[in-house]
Amino acid sequence: MNMRDHGGNLDEAMARFGGTGWLDLSTGINRRPYPLPPIAPESWQALPTRARQTALTQAAHKAWSAHPDTHAIALPGAQAAIQLVPRLTAKGFARVLGPTYNEHAACLTAEGWQVETVPHLSDLAGADLAIVVNPNNPDGQSHAPETLLALREKVGFLVVDESFGDVTPAQSLLPYAPQPGLIVLRSFGKFYGLAGLRLGFAFGPSDLIAALKTMSGPWPISGPAIDVGINALSDTQWTNTMRAQLTQDATRADALAAKAGWPLLGGTTLFRLYDTPDAQAAQDHLAKAQVWSRVFPWSPTALRLGLPGPEAEWNQLARALI
Repeated sequence: MNMRDHGGNLDEAMARFGGTGWLDLSTGINRRPYPLPPIAPESWQALPTRARQTALTQAAHKAWSAHPDTHAIALPGAQAAIQLVPRLTAKGFARVLGPTYNEHAACLTAEGWQVETVPHLSDLAGADLAIVVNPNNPDGQSHAPETLLALREKVGFLVVDESFGDVTPAQSLLPYAPQPGLIVLRSFGKFYGLAGLRLGFAFGPSDLIAALKTMSGPWPISGPAIDVGINALSDTQWTNTMRAQLTQDATRADALAAKAGWPLLGGTTLFRLYDTPDAQAAQDHLAKAQVWSRVFPWSPTALRLGLPGPEAEWNQLARALI
């Protein structure tokens, strides 16, 4: 499988533009990360027990208000689930609502699926497998749970990727009863700002989660990741405070972009998508001030920016936009 272009490729930016003190805003990863708790020595030394793995999925269930009948598995990032999903059912014709995160179509193609990217939710009907990222990356488009549950009846298999769902909890499918042929994916690293931990989850009916468990092996998650995940997912005060903080930060970012003449196209409170006269020129301009952003092959004008965290990062972005 060839490498696809993603955000976070800061080494490429440094090679092209040089300099030090880079601010990576090319991803939607929260730059106000959850504070790491102490890690017990046995979490490094011993294989994770089934009890600890179960405690992690239970914490995820509670944090995201998952329906009690929904089963779950923890995986090394939502990306791991994206790579396994094409093996859950017989190969056929897949449709992906796009433009969106490019790994969905790429992983399906690599597993022998016929893949089509379509622009409207209604275009997914009739597919053997359909993919919806909700809220979508990079434009933030979202769909109500009732709409997605109705879509489930019109496709053979439905995957809803809620990797950025922590900031839009009312849009989540997890509180609803599990449906046959429906998988919901969640990322941990984006909202909690700990993408390097490599932790994500898949939720669904018992048969699909059992299949994912068979494919992922007995210890898909490290002991330290389990410890951090349980602590963070159980910290409702931090979650509520962070949602409010990110809402303020998104408004602040939009004001800076407006001064640069970049209207908002969409996004979530973890990333913003702006309309620029020339996205590549805008990215190069920011890069000269060591701020890295994201451009897309499907748009000559759309530029995505994550949100700065500490005040020094906001000052760096403000200077770069001049």
